[in-house]
Amino acid sequence: MAAERGARRPGGPSAGSWLCCVLWLLLGRAAAAARSGSPGPAAGASVRTFTPFYFLVEPVDTLSVRGSSVILNCSAYSEPSPKIEWKKDGTFLNLVSDDRRQLLPDGSLFISNVVHSKHNKPDEGYYQCVATVDSLGTIVSRTAKLIVAGLPRFISQPEPSSVYAGGSAILNCDVNADLVPFVRWELNKQPLLLDDRVVKLPSGTLVISNVTEGDGGLYRCIVESGGPPKYSDEAELKVLPDLEEMPNLVFLKQPSSLVRVLGQSAVLPCVASGLPIPAIRWMKNEEALDVESSERLALLAGGSLEISDITEDDAGTYFCIADNGNETIDAQAELTVQAQPEFLKQPANIYAHESMDIIFECEVTGKPTPTVKWVKNGDMVIPSDYFKIVKEHNLQVLGLVKSDEGFYQCIAENDVGNTQAGAQLIILEHDVAIPTLPPTSLTSATTDHLAPATTGPLPSAPRDVVASLVSTRFIKLTWRTPASDPHGDNLTYSVFYTKEGTARERVENTSRPGEMQVTVQNLMPATVYIFRVMAQNKHGSGESSAPLRVETQPEVQLPGPAPNIRAYTTSPTSVTITWETPLSGNGEIQNYKLYYMEKGTDKEQDVDVSTHSYTINGLKKYTEYSFRVVAYNKHGPGVSTQDVAIRTLSDVPSAAPQNVSLEVRNSKSIRIHWQPPSPATQNGQITGYKIRHRKASRKSDVTETLVPGTQLSQLIEGLDRGTEYNFRVAALTVNGTGPATDWLSAETFESDLDETRVPEVPSSLHVRPLVTSIVVSWTPPENQNIVVRGYAIGYGIGSPHAQTIKVDYKQRYYTIENLDPSSHYVITLRAFNSVGEGVPLYESAVTRPHTVPDPTPMMPPVGVQASILSHDTIRITWADNSLPKHQKITDSRYYTVRWKTNIPANTKYKTANATTLSYLVTGLKPNTLYEFSVMVTKGRRSSTWSMTAHGTTFELVPTSPPKDVTVVSKEGKPRTIIVNWQPPSEANGKITGYIIYYSTDVNAEIHDWVIEPVVGNRLTHQIQELTLDTPYYFKIQARNSKGMGPMSEAVQFRTPKASGSAGKGSRLPDLGSDYKPPMSGSNSPHGSPTSLDSNMLLVIIVSVGVITIVVVVIIAVFCTRRTTSHQKKKRAACKSVNGSHKYKGNSKDVKPPDLWIHHERLELKPIDKSPDPNPIMTDTPIPRNSQDITPVDNSMDSNIHQRRNSYRGHESEDSMSTLAGRRGMRPKMMMPFDSQPPQQSVRNTPSTDTMPASSSQTCCTDHQDPEGATSSSYLASSQEEDSGQSLPTAHVRPSHPLKSFAVPAIPPPGPPTYDPALPSMPLLSQQALNHHIHSVKTASIGTLGRSRPPMPVVVPSAPEVQETTRMLEDSESSYEPDELTKEMAHLEGLMKDLNAITTA
Repeated sequence: MAAERGARRPGGPSAGSWLCCVLWLLLGRAAAAARSGSPGPAAGASVRTFTPFYFLVEPVDTLSVRGSSVILNCSAYSEPSPKIEWKKDGTFLNLVSDDRRQLLPDGSLFISNVVHSKHNKPDEGYYQCVATVDSLGTIVSRTAKLIVAGLPRFISQPEPSSVYAGGSAILNCDVNADLVPFVRWELNKQPLLLDDRVVKLPSGTLVISNVTEGDGGLYRCIVESGGPPKYSDEAELKVLPDLEEMPNLVFLKQPSSLVRVLGQSAVLPCVASGLPIPAIRWMKNEEALDVESSERLALLAGGSLEISDITEDDAGTYFCIADNGNETIDAQAELTVQAQPEFLKQPANIYAHESMDIIFECEVTGKPTPTVKWVKNGDMVIPSDYFKIVKEHNLQVLGLVKSDEGFYQCIAENDVGNTQAGAQLIILEHDVAIPTLPPTSLTSATTDHLAPATTGPLPSAPRDVVASLVSTRFIKLTWRTPASDPHGDNLTYSVFYTKEGTARERVENTSRPGEMQVTVQNLMPATVYIFRVMAQNKHGSGESSAPLRVETQPEVQLPGPAPNIRAYTTSPTSVTITWETPLSGNGEIQNYKLYYMEKGTDKEQDVDVSTHSYTINGLKKYTEYSFRVVAYNKHGPGVSTQDVAIRTLSDVPSAAPQNVSLEVRNSKSIRIHWQPPSPATQNGQITGYKIRHRKASRKSDVTETLVPGTQLSQLIEGLDRGTEYNFRVAALTVNGTGPATDWLSAETFESDLDETRVPEVPSSLHVRPLVTSIVVSWTPPENQNIVVRGYAIGYGIGSPHAQTIKVDYKQRYYTIENLDPSSHYVITLRAFNSVGEGVPLYESAVTRPHTVPDPTPMMPPVGVQASILSHDTIRITWADNSLPKHQKITDSRYYTVRWKTNIPANTKYKTANATTLSYLVTGLKPNTLYEFSVMVTKGRRSSTWSMTAHGTTFELVPTSPPKDVTVVSKEGKPRTIIVNWQPPSEANGKITGYIIYYSTDVNAEIHDWVIEPVVGNRLTHQIQELTLDTPYYFKIQARNSKGMGPMSEAVQFRTPKASGSAGKGSRLPDLGSDYKPPMSGSNSPHGSPTSLDSNMLLVIIVSVGVITIVVVVIIAVFCTRRTTSHQKKKRAACKSVNGSHKYKGNSKDVKPPDLWIHHERLELKPIDKSPDPNPIMTDTPIPRNSQDITPVDNSMDSNIHQRRNSYRGHESEDSMSTLAGRRGMRPKMMMPFDSQPPQQSVRNTPSTDTMPASSSQTCCTDHQDPEGATSSSYLASSQEEDSGQSLPTAHVRPSHPLKSFAVPAIPPPGPPTYDPALPSMPLLSQQALNHHIHSVKTASIGTLGRSRPPMPVVVPSAPEVQETTRMLEDSESSYEPDELTKEMAHLEGLMKDLNAITTA
């Protein structure tokens, strides 16, 4: 169509074209009339069902080794099949370009050749599977941890040992925990077979019980973790057949405390050695364990206890007791049982209507107590005014909107693991009843009126809605019955309310039929709320009342103190505090803050409380605390209560007495000494001590002795001569006995020795110096008839009196630690008893010097610089001062680069190694500030980290669309809607604007959608003058400095029905005397039919055509006359454009005439030169319907067609948008064109192209630019524009169709129709008009094209100074001021005549 029109000669429209226009207009109106009478959706529309969407398989924690392959399983079920993606450490993996990670068909993640080193661990981390169905939503799986076993490293290695036949042997091989599964043993370099007698403990230690001669040999352990095996040292185990001496009973391996998860197995090792061979038995919490009769308990080789399938009841303290008949020893360990999170109640699917409040319930259990977070469609739910966490774990959503639909997941996590459960929320249309009974997850305010509606009359709007009581936190509304039902006994009512400026609307229902008042609570003080009331009968909801605007009262006063504060002790570690509401609350109390402090300290702690009582746990036992409460309202904290003090309850001591020692008095008695437990572990008043003693030589009864709490020693008498006894002490409180000390041994004398004099000198003293210690050994005095209580060791540099250490009389050696190297020490040894110290024995020694000096650190790299290369790549360079001047690396040093970003704050460093002085860091996030530092390593020497360098990656176009797009109608303006949205998740830069696309046809091409731009980072926009009772579809694009991001999914919204009697016969609004119907384009489906007489329409169309021909002829004559009279000046101007002569004078010297056309609604205003070389905005009027498009006859079209060099390429053949039908006021559209236009590039002329179009055309045809840069311009409604010192631009006020400007359609890319290339410049930023009298009759970019060739608008770029001077000279050479004034006056007269004709 456009091509045909462009090919016509400017001789006037044909009769066929006029007939086509008339038929097009009439058919469009008939179609609109048919659509306006079409019925709406059926009230009984089908209810959407919940879609099964869940994970069949979720990834689990996995242990791997370097170089191996790993599969993380994931499979999700849905119809249609979901798209599976993977996250690592919270970031989506790009599996397309990854050569080691790939997505398997079932959704599992396959990682080949796992990479792991000290500074590079790209595969280790937390993985999460994400399943998405485009039309449904997104769910995320549990998080799985991938652990890569590190390099083999032995913590302890097997040591040579000897054992008697029949005894037990231990060979240690402790490695880092993640390598224990890869440990095996060899005997004489042959694999060792394990059985009931030879067991490998979970730590890797080898236990051999009932040793035989065949067990002797060389043992070693091997770690095989994917790489070359690592061998430990070999250790020889000797089996001794003969008894050379009677060995004491000792533990070879004692149990250690363990933490295990429910269902796992635990091994508590316990191996003892001695003769006779000891027997091992176990106790739990001082109760004997019957291992033989239990299916879950088993004794392993040597006596270790294995517990299978652990339950919570298995937690406790376990005692291993070794008894060989002569003596007994024991050891204890604590087993702690943890549990993974489990759901006691999972979220349930919910149906709801908009404005409802709902609650997703989620109850979990686990140990430690799990934390709960909520996710909606894969994104974290952040608590806000409308999304709240209630009752610890439940999610409450207030005032539902359509965008709240989707899948919600409750994710529970603790130290042991994590799990998830989800539910779907479906929001039904208001005319669709919820199919089942209201579930418990609907709040009480929204559970009424859910029964299916029947056919019948609906009530009218309630009358006289008033706010009868307005407070700071609540408003009471009252109203009268609707006029349609004056009695209203069976009517129920719903009060809808919203905070002014927000889109979410909440609802409060009356409690019983006929009630005509509601109190809306939990409001904010000094806040404006909008209320409306609707009545319901058995047929459904009726009309809504007019909106009522009410502002709550301000609240400025603070609450008083909370009365009746009391404290109660509930356990040794907890206290419960209660109080009441302050008498002078001065508004609603939002919460309380409870302060508490331990007596004697100055550190006060606090906790937020929402109720009138609270129990504080985790306090110290038998400790005094003080408590106080402060109430908070909107304005802050109130008056504090008085402090109340209380002491926690006492408990049994949690530690044993300290510094226990034994003193043998004679052959019949031993005195035992001790000190109380530390004050922090006494847990109450010590009331006494319990002393237990028994003979150590054989199994015997235990004798207990109780002493008062103030006594710290006790003499135990009546013992046997020459007998060894074991002693232990425990402290007592009123609550019971605390833990006892370890057993201590002492032996009574064979005979009563002499203790009337001091001991004699020890018989020998030997010293062996080391670097920082000296080993001292001695023998007792030769005279054995004098009592020796112990030995005193004195030592010091040059003098033995610097320090003294006392040891037991049984001890024969001691190591003096923490000495200085290469120092001369004097050592003395004395034996002592109760009388005093004996004669000293002296010795001296010199400690050894240091042999291996510590490696000195290297100098860190300097001059670290970060060079930004792209949106995800930064090059790091540095210098190394320890290298020669040419900075050439000749040794084996390497550099470690680390980097991180501070958002979020807890981001971990990432590292990489380099062997050159630069490194290319890739995979970074766009528009993110990173910090970098470098260290150098050479052998065992490393430097510290260098000074940091910073770099911010370049921006990238947004890679995700705006979120949570919602559309609501504006109260009181049914033809106006409000679009709200949230920024994209991946903005990749500062958002500079948004573009809203909307259409009534969701399947239309995107260039047929109407465009609404939004400047800056605003998240809401109003669109006015929409058609009533019409479904619209909305999409939003975000943009930053790099361009446009993807579009959001289409959101449907149906505008409300007409509030009056608008119908098929309703009258059109008054459009003013200047309004003309459109000539072409189908009538909008949103418009209503007009009653214009067809004869009048034909007269107007013919008149417009004739007048247009006259105007074109006048302009042609004017151009011909100007060409004849100024041919030489034009050629001189073209020569000036092409740079063939120098500029003369300054731009200030040239004063072209100011061109102001003071017409009714058309004005040309100068634009100041913009300091910004890249203007990014253009003010473009956009039509709302086809009637707003400026009608121009074909003579004007052909005239424009002859000047097709005014923009590059062919004219766009896109069809005119059929989305229209709105009349009246229309604000201008701010269309962002900063660097990358969203659809097609718009070409504009350079600054020299602001000369008149006809002159420019003629000039450039006569004289071509040798550089190929041809000047051209857009033609503004066939009006010639002059260029001056301030460039004029068109500000269009719509009036007559011939006075409007049309924005040119964007030409498609293609070969130019002429040789020289046009330079391209961005559109100039223009300021939108603040007000409009009538709708702007111009076409929007992307919506015009096929209907007619466009009428271009001159939108000049801001010229440079020299270019401006050139333009001024060109204009001076092309125009005569008097001639121009005359022609413009003639043109203005024609315009007035034309206006008079069209008005008539």
